[in-house]
Amino acid sequence: MKLLSVNLGSPRQVSYTSQPQGLTGIDKHPADGPVRVAAPGPKGIGASGLAGDAVCHTRHHGGNDQAVYAYAREDLDVWERELGRSLANGCFGENLTTDGLDVSGALIGERWRIGSEVVLEVTSGRIPCHTFQGHLGERGWVRRFTRKGATGAYLRVIQPGEIRAGDPVEIVHRPDHGVTATMQFRAVTTERELLPRLLAAGEALHTETLAQARAYVAEHGA
Repeated sequence: MKLLSVNLGSPRQVSYTSQPQGLTGIDKHPADGPVRVAAPGPKGIGASGLAGDAVCHTRHHGGNDQAVYAYAREDLDVWERELGRSLANGCFGENLTTDGLDVSGALIGERWRIGSEVVLEVTSGRIPCHTFQGHLGERGWVRRFTRKGATGAYLRVIQPGEIRAGDPVEIVHRPDHGVTATMQFRAVTTERELLPRLLAAGEALHTETLAQARAYVAEHGA
């Protein structure tokens, strides 16, 4: 398991984002050298966990629970075949393009060591937005991405440091609760009856998801 690329985006003005100034950093490209990774701070204040990477709409993106976004090259390859077009590393707005790692099937709270320093922890899957759809230029993309459920994973930074393309990825902790990034995604989008099952992941969950799951149980029961 390894990193194929570490991808960074610069602010770009587009017509398809709800960000007040019309800016997005979703168009990410592989970095040439090492990139510093650190916790960016709370959502709404903190942006990306990677130095030199732009997160423009901090109301919905970035922050400690979404500090880093990873997507598997294997899933990009599947999409290439389905869409009939090339998809470069970083084109889904992912910071990390991985090889040999089941990213969407990763467990909430699973920890990855990347290189010799950095440790990241899985918090949630990625919910597609209209900026993502506009960036790819695929009609009906939000619905299509949601239906497949190959969401990739957001991660928080447990141990900061530097990473670069080619670094090995090692799973150093794997919980036994069975709550995956894809299950979390399904629970907060199309299958809300799954929300009580997410509580098995505890505090490792994205804080917004944890609040949703607790509220659902309070209203409907476990």
